[in-house]
Amino acid sequence: PKYNPNPEDLKMLHALSDAVRHHKADLGLAFDGDGDRCGFVDDKGEEIFADKAGVLIARTFSAMHPNAKFVADVKSTGLYLTDPVLKKNGATTDYWKTGHSYIKRRSHEIGALAGFEKSGHFFFSQPFGLGYDDGIASAIAMLYTLDAAGGQKLSDLYASLQKTWSTPTMAPKCADEVKYAVVDRVTAQYRAAEAKGESIAGQRIASLVTVNGVRVTLADGTWGLVRASSNKPSLVVVCESPASESQMRAVFADIDRRLSAMPEVGAYDQKI
Repeated sequence: PKYNPNPEDLKMLHALSDAVRHHKADLGLAFDGDGDRCGFVDDKGEEIFADKAGVLIARTFSAMHPNAKFVADVKSTGLYLTDPVLKKNGATTDYWKTGHSYIKRRSHEIGALAGFEKSGHFFFSQPFGLGYDDGIASAIAMLYTLDAAGGQKLSDLYASLQKTWSTPTMAPKCADEVKYAVVDRVTAQYRAAEAKGESIAGQRIASLVTVNGVRVTLADGTWGLVRASSNKPSLVVVCESPASESQMRAVFADIDRRLSAMPEVGAYDQKI
């Protein structure tokens, strides 16, 4: 009766933050209406977005199961590849198509210990779960993570992650009839740039992930994503950099320049 039960909804998270501070709780857990997602607020009342919460859980699980495999959707943070703790534990992460069914299926196909989606759908395989998304299982996984932290608080664990600069999810208008063709053209441009050894934001292209649009990752870990929205007449653009805010803005400027040259692409719903 008070707000939308959605762990991505800031109104819900702000109410949870207030309660955590009032009760001096160790963490807050925010479940969605049908119970398959869980959001997190740390002991300081700060929200931890799902993709980075997944990195914290992956650290703990990969310490228990060396060389573990994980799946993350293409909108998620690049820390799954660059985090030193995950590297030390031999963990590898496969970036895959955004969407509940895609991440669940991919996790099963490659025998991943867990699959993480930025929306908050987490899929845990045995011994932690049975392969489907369950908000209670996600909450328990975070409690495992805290229990294994040797007395550190959740805010300490979050602060130990490498700082990154990221954009919000941005959605430039693009008609359903043409949005996939537009993404194909952008993908072809980046493939050509990679083949020619061109620099993007002053960096060489380290990898292209094209399972769901195109995610361009540069040598310094900066990345930008362009994909077609699954349910709206728009594209989806997200960028992140572990190097600097200026690098995050630079890779977005490169994407925006390419999209602006295409008459099928309209105004953004929001823009940095």
